Amino acid sequence: MACEENFCKDYLVLNPHEAAFCDLIRIFYSCELEKRDFFDTPEANRLRGLRRRWLVFVSVVVQKLLILLKKPMSDMGSTLELWLNYPSSNGGFALLVLNILTGKVVKPNKSSATFRSILGMLDTRVDLDSKIKANDDRYGAALSIMAAKLSYENEAFARNVVRGSWQMEFLGFFNFWNDYEELYTTHAIMFQDKSVDPDLVVVAFRGTSPFDADDWRTDVDLSWYHIEGVGRLHAGFLKALGLQKQKGWPKKIEQGPGLKDYAYYTIREKLRNILQENQNAKFMVTGHSLGAALAILFAAILSLHEEKWLLDKMEGVYTFGQPRVGDEQFGEFMKEKLRVYNVKYFRYVYCNDIVARLPYDDKTLMFKHFGPCLYFNSCYRGQILEEEPNRNYFSLLWVLPKILNAIYELIRSFITPFTRGMEYREGLLGIMFRMVGLVIPGLSDHGPEDYVNLTRLGTLPSSEPRQGLKQD
Repeated sequence: MACEENFCKDYLVLNPHEAAFCDLIRIFYSCELEKRDFFDTPEANRLRGLRRRWLVFVSVVVQKLLILLKKPMSDMGSTLELWLNYPSSNGGFALLVLNILTGKVVKPNKSSATFRSILGMLDTRVDLDSKIKANDDRYGAALSIMAAKLSYENEAFARNVVRGSWQMEFLGFFNFWNDYEELYTTHAIMFQDKSVDPDLVVVAFRGTSPFDADDWRTDVDLSWYHIEGVGRLHAGFLKALGLQKQKGWPKKIEQGPGLKDYAYYTIREKLRNILQENQNAKFMVTGHSLGAALAILFAAILSLHEEKWLLDKMEGVYTFGQPRVGDEQFGEFMKEKLRVYNVKYFRYVYCNDIVARLPYDDKTLMFKHFGPCLYFNSCYRGQILEEEPNRNYFSLLWVLPKILNAIYELIRSFITPFTRGMEYREGLLGIMFRMVGLVIPGLSDHGPEDYVNLTRLGTLPSSEPRQGLKQD
């Protein structure tokens, strides 16, 4: 794929669509993989070492499986969401039964203000915590995780919550084009909180949808591009944010009616217009999972383009369950830029969250987190660490502790409503998700529910800063 070389001389791109069965075997012995259609990299980046070849093999195989399962996963997710929304569309379980008996069942409308996503069903809370006021140190994190959670919902639902429940101004719901997938794969919401001084604009990127195979493919893809002066960055996240084919990251592109909307460029223009009208306003970006990766990359590309005016107005970046997005050079680049522009970066990790520990951080792969980690255990007790415990997840020493912790979390789901209040009650779907966590410990820890809880119930040592966390 010569198009990569037009903007980047150092890269590794996996294309599982082109990988035949014999190619999967070749991964373990061939010295000329770069000549195969599924593996694109300069000759200097030839695969060396069994461990690296094994990780590439796993990535390609998982992506091929997700390609095969794309439609079944989508159909399963749509059917499950539809059935879960039947009670609310019919006024509750009792009225649903009555409507079934009388033949007057109302079919859920996926674009209605009452239709919830599966993640919305896992955690049905939509109201902000009334105990956390705008002048509270926890306010930014509490608002951010609720915004990140809301980004999974449809436009009508999101608008209704922002305007009705939060009493804030809804600024937009966006679907963004991915040049490489040739689909609208990236979603975000934007709103403005005028209860704080100065006014605060919030941009929340949607994360990985449970039954979206393309989202999961982005997460497991090991492809990367090296951007000169910045470092090696995860290719899938870059593409979702608006990477341009054959161009990379030009500072300007053509925008307007009839042209594709790309996440980075559209949001940047929207922020410019809003902040020019209100010179005192600030903005922050947030996201959960894949959305968290897009949030920090948005700040990175602003820095690459030296958007000083916008960066000076960036109040902070809040990420929850964020996967690794770049290498050590990228981390040093970001620490310097965040320091220069005085931008706060809060990376929250809950307990054994599996996604926050991927892709691998070791001598085989170059992905690394940067900056302090706000780590909370299953009792929502927090610490500020350089790295979350068990940083690469797959460790035999942690198998038993993770399973025991998953058992505790399942038991806790029945107890917390009585000790903390009924707003922390978990429904049947949430309890089933906790049971999945018994089989794959750390998967249920990735859900937004625990991240909402840690912003409300979480504690940090009194000696640790809860505000003004910066890259020193």
